[in-house]
Amino acid sequence: MQNSSLNYIHESAKIGENVKVDPFATIGENVSIGSGTWIGSNVVIYSNVTIGKNCKIFPGAVIGADPQDLKYAGEETFVEIGDNVMIRECCTINKGTKAYGRTVVESNTLLMAYVHIAHDCHVKNNCIIANAVNLAGHVIVGEYVGIGGMTAIQQFVNIGDHSYITGGSLVRKNVPPYVKAAREPLSYVGVNRIGLERRGYSLESINRIQNIYRVLFVKGWSITRAIEYINDTFPESPERNQILEFIGNSEKGLMRGFQSIIDAD
Repeated sequence: MQNSSLNYIHESAKIGENVKVDPFATIGENVSIGSGTWIGSNVVIYSNVTIGKNCKIFPGAVIGADPQDLKYAGEETFVEIGDNVMIRECCTINKGTKAYGRTVVESNTLLMAYVHIAHDCHVKNNCIIANAVNLAGHVIVGEYVGIGGMTAIQQFVNIGDHSYITGGSLVRKNVPPYVKAAREPLSYVGVNRIGLERRGYSLESINRIQNIYRVLFVKGWSITRAIEYINDTFPESPERNQILEFIGNSEKGLMRGFQSIIDAD
């Protein structure tokens, strides 16, 4: 490990090989940092934080601070960060509460400057979260999600895999997998075709997803009627099953469909 006498590193911290810690960084009790990770100057890592291999944490980031939740009573909770995560300047990642016990950012994710991830959130693999996005408590962000800058996500919202949310959005309802979401209130504006193509989805799979969402969000049907039609009409596929499972578990409710915006106009 490369470090400076200007750092504070708690004696219980476990620092892997080839970790570089720049001056004025603080690393607290019961912290584990994987090999090849860089900790920039003025980074603060509080207790009970695990950081994986080959991460880059830029100056001013604060990881593992107490949750901003008045119900938090000092119970022991954690932050877990995977491998190859880039955390840019002044990001904040709070530890969990007794409700879930940990805040998690999985591997290969980019958090741009000033992102805030609140207590008990779970950000899955391969996400890109742009500048000044704010996640309230208990938000789940699926794999390969893109979130544009200045977006605010309400507590307990779920964001489905492979979805994209345009910048400046206010996210109050669940966003299902594979879609693009925009407008105010947040609404379905199509399938994330470009993202799916980049990840190797076939044209057949993409068209199948699009046809499912036409039934769910364009026809103007109730969700119950749309699900019945999809079950009766569309053959089983991983994409169909994932969409239906997500909707079935969406106690928070879904964002609006395209047809409802037309009707409102």
